[in-house]
Amino acid sequence: MASTLTRDEVLRIAALARLELSEAEIATFTRQLADILTYVEALQQADTTGIPATSHVFTTETAWRDDTSAPSLDRATVLAEAPDAEVAAGLFRVPKVL
Repeated sequence: MASTLTRDEVLRIAALARLELSEAEIATFTRQLADILTYVEALQQADTTGIPATSHVFTTETAWRDDTSAPSLDRATVLAEAPDAEVAAGLFRVPKVL
């Protein structure tokens, strides 16, 4: 794995992410991404012989809470507290994201 990035590679990554970067940001991200690659390269060198694969951090002995039903909040009360709710329809109104 190459731990150095070129300016063109950073620009290509920015284009894939649809980011417009200033010259200062290009320089900063080039350095930061190279540092990340160097760190990952160092992690890959760690000897993991004899260490079992882990699918999650909890062991089988971990006490999980019971998945039990519980009453939910009253719809009318919740809608009354919500800003700009459509109470008659039972809906919340939220700003557009896109």
